[in-house]
Amino acid sequence: MMTRFEELGWRDSPMGEISLRRRYDPEVRAEVYEVKLDEDFLMSSLFTVAERELSHLGLARVESAGDLEVIVGGLGLGYTALAALEDPRVRDLTVIEYSEAVIDWHERDLLPDTVGLAADERVHLACADFFAAATSADGFDPERPGRTFDAILLDIDHSPSRVLHSPHAEFYTPAGLRAMAEHLKPAGVFAIWSDDPPEPEFMTVLMEVFTAVKAKRVWFDNPYTGGRSSNTVYTAIRT
Repeated sequence: MMTRFEELGWRDSPMGEISLRRRYDPEVRAEVYEVKLDEDFLMSSLFTVAERELSHLGLARVESAGDLEVIVGGLGLGYTALAALEDPRVRDLTVIEYSEAVIDWHERDLLPDTVGLAADERVHLACADFFAAATSADGFDPERPGRTFDAILLDIDHSPSRVLHSPHAEFYTPAGLRAMAEHLKPAGVFAIWSDDPPEPEFMTVLMEVFTAVKAKRVWFDNPYTGGRSSNTVYTAIRT
């Protein structure tokens, strides 16, 4: 008999208790994996189209022919990282994840859709604060300070204007984005997922720092509403 609900893991963090749960949803007749931060739902295995498109759209704008070095900010359920690995040009993928618990879930292969992600020889799961690393002089690789990357793909906050933790807000300013852009190679790509429709204010901020800024709404079927829902993926290129 299928278990209706099971909490697979949880741990306290400075932002609250983060937990992974599995439940059988009779409405969609499928097992659903969900991540919560306290009582706030962060992600669901039912809605992964835009998380995958974050990688697809971001890497599509990278002009380099191969041996790409990529940063993913936020591991979550792993769909963004897994989609990045579908690009045969990706040689090195570093995932910056704040919570040790989330990394542990993947190292133990608790999520059936992303089994093997942590063991992939191209992947390095780093437990660190993405925003602190992004705005530091040393950047994302403590062993190689100042290392630059072909793409930085970010999926942590709900949106640039709805952050999970108030200190994150400083990142979404011209100063924060300029500091992060220093860790991109020339013509490197920054891409970010958002749960909200395109925000003109954030587009303006991006255009202060990057060129060729785009915002694309990614639509997907919503079994709960019977209609369509959307997320947004912003992409921009370092000059």
